[in-house]
Amino acid sequence: MGAPCWLNLAARDLGAAKGFYGAVLGWTFRHGSLGEAFAVAERDGVPVAGIAALAAEPAMPVAWTVFFAVDDADTAVARIRERGGTVGVGPVAFPPGRAALATDLEGAAFGVWEGELMSGWHVGERQAPAWLELHTRNAFDAAVFYGGVLRWADGSPGSCEVSYEHDAVVLRREGEAVARLDSGPVESASSTPQTRPRWLVRFRVRDLAAAKASVVEHGGELVPGGEWGGVRPPAGEDGRRAVVRDPDGALFTLEAEDLGAAPGGDGP
Repeated sequence: MGAPCWLNLAARDLGAAKGFYGAVLGWTFRHGSLGEAFAVAERDGVPVAGIAALAAEPAMPVAWTVFFAVDDADTAVARIRERGGTVGVGPVAFPPGRAALATDLEGAAFGVWEGELMSGWHVGERQAPAWLELHTRNAFDAAVFYGGVLRWADGSPGSCEVSYEHDAVVLRREGEAVARLDSGPVESASSTPQTRPRWLVRFRVRDLAAAKASVVEHGGELVPGGEWGGVRPPAGEDGRRAVVRDPDGALFTLEAEDLGAAPGGDGP
């Protein structure tokens, strides 16, 4: 428990989102128990993420959200509130489980999930199709918050391990790195999306140049310097990753599959 267990996008137009992500990332889609309003994206038959037609209100921002597995959503929500986080939605029932959406102390959004996990799904530093990083003001403070909520490194059976490396915190599940928490220059939650504290989702692609071209061709845009609001070198300068925005405004990162460095690539 406590590990990332799913990635989800709430889209205004499910059909349009499927067309964009299918073209850019080579995903195929299937509908499961939640009906036609929810699609599971797969790559080579492996589940990668979910896209739900839930963001019907124009004022509701479209964004990728990472969910973490918990034993009890009510207990997790209580821990979020006790530690100064904000619960925006839930827990609510989504058979076969229950979910809640929240923000951490700095305003980064995340979710918790109690229930059945998607078989075969995972994120990781090497072979998985996706990788996660939290961009926050202080990674150590963030690790204390998430560790308390999600029971990281508390010695309980199946809990995730945490290691402190330079200015970052690396989260591991059964020895494999599944996320990284980075300290860096961020602004308030009212600033532009790319400069806010946030969970950054990186999707790996076999041909980065082709994927970037496909983003523009299908109505998205490239975001130079998007990972750290332009304070860091512009994304994609090294030819290995690029921050992009889908047609509805959701930020994510394209990462070349041949990245084989430390968890999360070059890091901050």
